Amino acid sequence: MSAAKLVTIYGGSGFLGRQIARLMAAQGWRIRVAVRRPNEAGVVRTYGAPGQVEPVPCNVRDDLSVTACMADADAIINCVGIMVREGKNTFDAIHEQAALRIARIAAAQGVPHVVHVSALGADPDSPSRYAASKGRGEAAVLAHRPDAVILRPSVMFGPDDHFYNRIASMSRLGPILLVPGAATQVQPVYVEDVARAAAIAAASEARPGIYELGGPDVLTMREVARQVLAATGRRRAVIGLPHWLGGALGSVLDAVQTVSGGLLTNRIMTRDQARLLRLPNRVSDRVMTFADLGIEPGAAPAIIEDYLWRFRPSGQYQAIAASAKNLRNG
Repeated sequence: MSAAKLVTIYGGSGFLGRQIARLMAAQGWRIRVAVRRPNEAGVVRTYGAPGQVEPVPCNVRDDLSVTACMADADAIINCVGIMVREGKNTFDAIHEQAALRIARIAAAQGVPHVVHVSALGADPDSPSRYAASKGRGEAAVLAHRPDAVILRPSVMFGPDDHFYNRIASMSRLGPILLVPGAATQVQPVYVEDVARAAAIAAASEARPGIYELGGPDVLTMREVARQVLAATGRRRAVIGLPHWLGGALGSVLDAVQTVSGGLLTNRIMTRDQARLLRLPNRVSDRVMTFADLGIEPGAAPAIIEDYLWRFRPSGQYQAIAASAKNLRNG
C-alpha cells in the first residue's frame, strides 16, 4: 500500500489556506501547513486524523525555512498574501520575492506540482501596488516553473471573509451605508470553490497555465451592498463614496499608520485599496476558468445568509421574531 501524498501549503492557516487544508485532508492527503506562527494555527490539526495535518514554522523571506517546509512534498500550494503592508511584510517581499523563492526552490527540489494563488487583476503595469506585485509574482513563478498552475480568484467570500462581513458590519452604524467604488464591477467567488480548484491542480488534474476564478454573477459594489442588506434584513440608503474621497480617506489612514510607527495598522481603507477600487475585477475571456476545471461556482445569495445572520437586528432569531409578529397581528 502506497503512502499518502504530501502537500505543503504556504500560508495554510489563512482564509483560503484553511479551506484547502480541510478539503485535501478529506481526500486523504498528508498536509504540511507552513505558517509564521504554528502555535496559533493549531485548529488545522482537527481537519484530519491525528498527525495528518501539521502546522510547521516558516518564514517565506528565508531560503532555508522555505526549503525545510518543502522536503519530500509531492505538491506545493502558495497561498501567502497580504492586503496591507506590515513591517517587513511588504507587497514586493511577499507577493514577488517570496513567490520567486518558493518557485525557485521547488524547481531545484524537483517538486512535481506547483500551484500559485495570485489575484484577479494581477498586472505588473497596474496602478495598484497590490495588483502590480501580484503580476510580478506570477512572472517570477513562471520563470522558474513554467508548468505551474496559477489561480487568480476574484474577491473571495465565506464565513470568515473580510468582504461581505465588513459591509454587513458597516450596515449597523446608521441609516446610510457608504460604499467606496459603488459602480466598480466585481465577481465574488466562494472560497470553497477556489479551494477545490487548488486541490485539483495539486493532484495534477489541471493543465498548467493561468485560471481566472470568479463567481457566476458580475456585480457592482452597490449591488453587493444590496445583497448584504437583503441577507441581514436591514434598510439603508446606499450612497456611493466618490473615488477621490476614498483616496483621500485612505491617505489619511495610511498617514496614521506611518506616524504610529506601524503600531496602528490601517485595515479600514488604504490609498492602494482605493486605487484598486477604480478597476473592474471580473474574469476575462482570454484565459482558463472554473469551466476548464469542471467546477460550477456557487452564487453568493445562496451562501451568505448562512453566516451574515449575526448582523440581523434580531440575529439568528430574525425569522422567528417576524413570524411571531405576524401571529400577534393576526
